Order: sequence, then C-alpha cells, then structure tokens
Amino acid sequence: MHPHSRFYSSQRLEMHYAVWGDESKPPLILVHGTRDHARSWDRVAEALVDRYCVYAPDLRGHGDSAWALGGNYSIIDYALDLHALGEAIGRGPYTVVGHSLGGGVTLQYAGTFPEKVSRVITIEGLGGLGWGRERRPAHMRMRDWVESMHRLEGRSLHVYSSLEEATERMVSANRHLTPELARHLTEHGVRRTDDGYTWKFDNYTRAGSPYEFNMEDARDLWNQIRCPMLILWGKESWGNRSGVLDLSSFHDYRSVEVANAGHWVHHDQFDVFMEHVNAFLNE
Repeated sequence: MHPHSRFYSSQRLEMHYAVWGDESKPPLILVHGTRDHARSWDRVAEALVDRYCVYAPDLRGHGDSAWALGGNYSIIDYALDLHALGEAIGRGPYTVVGHSLGGGVTLQYAGTFPEKVSRVITIEGLGGLGWGRERRPAHMRMRDWVESMHRLEGRSLHVYSSLEEATERMVSANRHLTPELARHLTEHGVRRTDDGYTWKFDNYTRAGSPYEFNMEDARDLWNQIRCPMLILWGKESWGNRSGVLDLSSFHDYRSVEVANAGHWVHHDQFDVFMEHVNAFLNE
C-alpha cells in the first residue's frame, strides 16, 4: 500500500504529509523522531489503516518538508507545525502516536490543545529531556549554542556514493533493523544528487537551544492532558528512563517497557509493539 502525498503551510513553510486509507474513518496522526521521516511509519500505518485514516507528517527540515530558514528547529516550532496540520486536516480530535522527538512534540501539542486529542501514544518520547540534570547558567548555555551554530554553518551534507553505502550507515545506527527495513528507510530518507545520495534532513536539526528543557512548564502542559495515554520504552534504549521518571503530572496513563528493543521500539519489536497499541486503542 502506498500513501498519498499532500502539503500544507506552517510559518510560511511548505510542509509534506502522507495519507493512508479512507477519510471517513477516525483520524490518527503518526509523528516521527529526529532525522527521520514520515515513511518510517509505513508498517504501522498499514497495520492500522483498516480502522483509521492515517496521517504522517514530515517535520520541518525532514523528509519532503521545507527546511527552516536560519535553522529554527525547536520543539515549540514542531508543535506549532503539528497544530497547523491538525487544522489543515480539520478532523479532530485525533489519536496521536509520536516517537522520540515526535513523542515530545505530541505531548506539547496535547497539553496546549487537549480538546483536539482523544488518545496519545508516546514511544521513547520522554528519554532525552534532561530530567535530573543540573541547569547550567544562561550565559554558558547561550555561548555554547552560538558556537554550535557556527560549527553547523561550516558543515556540509555527507554524500554517499550508493544506496548500499547509505543503507550501511542506517544499519550502523540501529542493529535491530532487518536488511529489508533498513533499505526501505534509506530509500525514503535520501535525496539523489549529482555525486550520489544525501539524507533529506537539514543539518541544522542537530542544533540545540540555549533555553534548556523547562520541567516546570512541561509539567504544567502535561497536567492538561486528560485523555488516555500509553507510554512505551525500549529496554535496551539509551533513552530509557522507565521506572526513574516522575510521571505524576500525567493522569490516565500506563507505562510499558518492551524487552529486546532499543530506541526504535516500533521497528525493533514490531509485533509486540502492535499488541500493546491494539490493546490500548481497542479499550
């Protein structure tokens, strides 16, 4: 099954999203993570399309969406884009599934517009937020950010001579991937150039922010989310904080750790992942 491609506008950027299925069915949105793309969700979309119309955006600076002039890639910008997508679709409230960065974006959106979200699934969406890290002084954060932006100015896109070479890089980032899935993710994640292939994502998506994660604001946003939530973790993931994080700001939620899975739970243990998702959605 191949999705339809559509576009919408957010902050004067042309944004791409993929659509699977019959739009008379309930809407479900899939939000990918950092340096990923909408077609990373193909297997999940195909597993859900019998019950939902599935929408998967390319976040700004990713996939076939526009790159932000000046490299403006903060979680609040992504959340604004997700809201713009919801308004363009015009079918809320939505079930929203987000992975990694996409999970964090989903929680920002759901906390800001709780009336527009009926269910939330976040996959490794709380792992890299610096929960227990000591907050550094503002002048240090600002200096580090300026220096990192200067370094990115001199960074060029890495060119791979072949799809096979790019696929090898994909596999090195996640050893759980099957050869077929690694190839699929690579084919949809690269752009052809005169010299070979480059990843579609903008290098500036690597930039941090001088304004570090603000737990007080996050808790306020999360406290607004009253719909059912499923929080999934990969037991082998570098981002796993299962059993460590204080989730008391959430209300109607369950937290599940998936064995033999890393950061990409939906890739690493697809069948187990779908069992948890189906059980949650069928309640």
